[in-house]
Amino acid sequence: MIAAPMDASVSNSFDASLTFQIEGVSVRGRLVRLGRELEHILKPHAYPQPVAEILAETLCLSATLASALKYDGLFSLQTQSDGPVSLMVADVTSQGAMRGYARFDGPRVEALSDIASAPVVRLLGAGHMAFTVDQGSHTERYQGITDLDGANISDCAHHYLRNSEQLESAIWLAADVGTEPDFAHARAGALMVQRMPPAPGADPADEDDDWRRAVALLSSLTRAELLDPALSSEDLLFRLYHEDGVRVFESRPLFHRCRCSREKVASTIKSFPAEEILDAQGRAEVVCEFCKKTYHFEEAELEQIKGADNCANSA
Repeated sequence: MIAAPMDASVSNSFDASLTFQIEGVSVRGRLVRLGRELEHILKPHAYPQPVAEILAETLCLSATLASALKYDGLFSLQTQSDGPVSLMVADVTSQGAMRGYARFDGPRVEALSDIASAPVVRLLGAGHMAFTVDQGSHTERYQGITDLDGANISDCAHHYLRNSEQLESAIWLAADVGTEPDFAHARAGALMVQRMPPAPGADPADEDDDWRRAVALLSSLTRAELLDPALSSEDLLFRLYHEDGVRVFESRPLFHRCRCSREKVASTIKSFPAEEILDAQGRAEVVCEFCKKTYHFEEAELEQIKGADNCANSA
């Protein structure tokens, strides 16, 4: 369908990814906007505002890159670095289930100033960003790794896409996480355009001009437009690319869902010696880093789990 201005009452399609094609041009794009589901991811954690914001952008980047792939399983983006935010993880399944968390040093974050001008440099420091596609035990995992090179998450993504992918790409990220600690009305967005292979017989000079124009128009997008809950995704794309025309495809929902379970936690802790995980009352407490759900295990239950595993291995 061709995007055209929509009535203000139409849903703005947050918590979804939308694929689009600029008409008559070898450029395809993805638009991701997160709202209520982003709140669900951030709320269980006591993140300082700068940490929540860079994690929100990372979640949007993960969903955007995942939407450009054909896979059946899990796409994961992870940063590891020596800065106050030493680890971030954001993943999305092929069904659209998202989760993420950041590991940070509170006092080091509080001591920072002027974070907005270079959040990657000040919050993450030196390190790397890894992209992984896992389609199960019967398929080889794909992984790409790039240095944290740039002032912000968009710069890091450009660095990876420029050096590791075959398609020229440009991406724009923004986030406004609202008010801590509950992060009500948190929003984040990402818009990516990619240069597709030209049609047979296309003029290379025209193709270059089309691509430069698409990137220039992407650069004209404002943070306010990308995060505006009153502006539908279709209207946003129409504002940018109405001169050429833009065709949008069916949007795909994105939603928060943690994959932790009592069974998975039990499978993880059964390999640890009891003295390392039991407290003075003979209980083990495990907290999921993603959703902060707490699992309790009694000593007798742990012994039963380990015993059952030993029997299975000896059978």
